[in-house]
Amino acid sequence: MAKSKLKPENTTVIQHLEENKPQEQVGNEHTKQEEDEEEKNFEELGVDPRLIRALSKKSIEKPTPIQRVAIPLILEGKDVVARAKTGSGKTFAYLLPLLQKLFSDIPSKKNLAPTAFILVPTRELCQQVYLEVMSLIELCRVQLKVVQLTSAMSASDLKTALAGPPDILVSTPACIQKSLSNGILLAKAIQDSLSVLVLDEADLLLSYGYEDDLKAFTAHVPKRCQCLLMSATSSADIDKLKKLVLHNPYILTLPEVGDVKDDVIPKNVQQFYISCSARDKLVHILALLKLELIQKKVLIYTNTIDMSYRLKLFLEQFGIKSAVLNAELPQNSRLHILEEFNAGLFDYLIANDDSQSTATGQNDKESHGAGKKPKKHPKRKLDGEFGVVRGIDFKNVHTVLNYDMPWTAAGYVHRIGRTGRAYNTGASVSLVSSEEMEIFEEIKSILGENDGEDSKFIAPFPLLSKNAVESLRYRAEDVARSVTKIAVRESRAQDLRNEILNSEKLKAHFQDNPKDLDLLKHDKVLSKKDPAPHLHDVPEYLLDPTTQEASKIVKLARAAMGNTNPVRRKGFKGKFRSKNPLKTFSSEGPKRAPKAGVKRKGKDKDEGQRRKKKQSV
Repeated sequence: MAKSKLKPENTTVIQHLEENKPQEQVGNEHTKQEEDEEEKNFEELGVDPRLIRALSKKSIEKPTPIQRVAIPLILEGKDVVARAKTGSGKTFAYLLPLLQKLFSDIPSKKNLAPTAFILVPTRELCQQVYLEVMSLIELCRVQLKVVQLTSAMSASDLKTALAGPPDILVSTPACIQKSLSNGILLAKAIQDSLSVLVLDEADLLLSYGYEDDLKAFTAHVPKRCQCLLMSATSSADIDKLKKLVLHNPYILTLPEVGDVKDDVIPKNVQQFYISCSARDKLVHILALLKLELIQKKVLIYTNTIDMSYRLKLFLEQFGIKSAVLNAELPQNSRLHILEEFNAGLFDYLIANDDSQSTATGQNDKESHGAGKKPKKHPKRKLDGEFGVVRGIDFKNVHTVLNYDMPWTAAGYVHRIGRTGRAYNTGASVSLVSSEEMEIFEEIKSILGENDGEDSKFIAPFPLLSKNAVESLRYRAEDVARSVTKIAVRESRAQDLRNEILNSEKLKAHFQDNPKDLDLLKHDKVLSKKDPAPHLHDVPEYLLDPTTQEASKIVKLARAAMGNTNPVRRKGFKGKFRSKNPLKTFSSEGPKRAPKAGVKRKGKDKDEGQRRKKKQSV
């Protein structure tokens, strides 16, 4: 387990704390301190017993390295910048001390604004942080009011949410600025009430276009306010934020320990690549999924929304169900898709990573402003607060599959960070075309492939043979020709209509009946024609013996990990059918047993004849 390196940003602080100690002695004391920190549990870190019990109910017994160092500093009231890789526990590193402070310091009833602000770059991360805070509060049985704001909320909704006011506010910077401009939040109230400000995924806040919103908000942050920055990377944007809100912060850098660098990608994540042409990517992904050469659950990344739907239409022809997650879907649908995927209701999620394309599109728009007029095709409005690469905690994702390579090396690191979380094993497979070789070489150089270490090496994928790919080529190319641009456009519009219907009309019903969410499918077939039955299974004569053996190994590994019985909706369907009282009625009357009826008729006839004989006598 990696040690954490602690250093105050300002050298004057070091001199103030340790000016009379020799340099070697200071270094030795830091080493001993770090070794002691590695053995500390939550109780020794000074965490409230109620929070420790809540963590144990969540099956969290030991703090992560970043939590061991950050929690004591935050409890002391220090400004902290914590930089650690994804899945290292940064969220609890600030939530635990924040809640503990609110437990002990009862907010004044005179407060007209929230005591703590948690600002995040995306709606999905906002929802995730909100749910984590609420679960901890419920488990601790403490009365604290937590509110999340979204850009879709009207001014009246914002006013209702902020009435009280809440103790903790989770939001994007745009919603805070909207509340300030509408007079719902007052600058004077923020200066009097705000005591803790958290910027989660801080390096993304500026890149998502929140710089003006943050500058407007930080002008009202009081100097006594404790400020915390959480990030997975270090960048110029972080330096900008530090100048905006921090005062002499402590910098916690988990990836570096002395002169030894930790892995950018964790050792528990295996990295592979497959070199193929852009045209052959479909047949390669078909072979990987249909021959079951990679472990489920699988998160597939594309760079455009159209490619996401093209891939979904292609896979469903072979009986492979998947769901698409992108920025044009309603927020409620996106959140429910994440819930279903995390619950294991489907194994393949196609996520559209357009973080770079959005910025590129804005630059193109500016550069072509004085040139040719844009095409008349109206573009659907995308949610600027959407992001699937950073912050979102996808549960139990074993494999990340890059169908399209990211535009930057940092994007690759963040995508791979969706697997291998909390020290679980994971894998990544990247399909690399000749056009993507430049960025692929950049990624390899950043990961330190030249060092010759296996943990940093992206190896060729060993389980897929050329014969296995060629055996599926005819089927794959035949189906690919049927997935036209028109089919993609129609399926994209149909999916959007379906999700808007699900999001708006069923919203109130799902609030009253949360279990019914399990009946709402996001992996429905979008093709107008039913998939051909013969494409669902790969016949024996097409199977390559080498690949067949590799598939058996993967299945054995899955069985060893206990992933053989995924959650399915059939259980829910049966459950709801048995409880539906309307299905117990029938238009026909109750049926009698035919044998009993026949015997009854015979007996009645005999008795009638006997009575007639008696009467005649």
